[in-house]
Amino acid sequence: MFPLRDNVPTRTKPVVTIALIAINVAVWLFYQLPDLEGSVNQLAFHPCEVNDSCTQVGEDWWLTSLTSMFMHGSWLHLGGNMLFLWIFGNNVEDRMGRVKFIAFYLLGGFAATALQTWVTFNWGSSSDTLVPNLGASGAISAVLGGYTLLYPTAGVLTIVVYFLVEVPAFLFLGVWIFFQLWQGGFSLLHPEAGGGVAFFAHIGGFAFGLATVYLFASRGQRARPAS
Repeated sequence: MFPLRDNVPTRTKPVVTIALIAINVAVWLFYQLPDLEGSVNQLAFHPCEVNDSCTQVGEDWWLTSLTSMFMHGSWLHLGGNMLFLWIFGNNVEDRMGRVKFIAFYLLGGFAATALQTWVTFNWGSSSDTLVPNLGASGAISAVLGGYTLLYPTAGVLTIVVYFLVEVPAFLFLGVWIFFQLWQGGFSLLHPEAGGGVAFFAHIGGFAFGLATVYLFASRGQRARPAS
């Protein structure tokens, strides 16, 4: 299932969503691409930073937990995250307002990193704590969790195999989080050598979005899906 767009118009220009996309792209183009390995070693989040057990990589965890949200590992990683942020972020920003949306997005990213780190320390090996965590997907997962409650019946135009289908948001995002839960459990039983997708970051971000969305967004003034 690959989303293309939703059918909910925004009432205001999604300035923050556009700015977040621009920052992520700029970081990738001008900071990471010239030295991908060096940039990851320096400003991606490494769980070992939390207990100062890192060797030759990382900065202070409170810094990298922020900078890692704006870093990616490949063009595909960047493109997929920015597509999801654009489709779902603009409407969540519209309901929250710009300042609250920034706070929601960043806190969701921190929650995602916290859960992934907790899982790594409790079920991973010492070498797993050296694996860099990076990407906007934890924060974006919080946006997806928020969208699920704010716009459950919105239509998401989706590529399913070879067909274009408009899927209700609650179904599309329900399938998405089920896949994260299933893959997260599988990764605990069969860890991927050298790291892999941080599924528990996705789960942590999504749970944060579900739990806190109404602290940031009003229940009223909902935009209607376009016919």
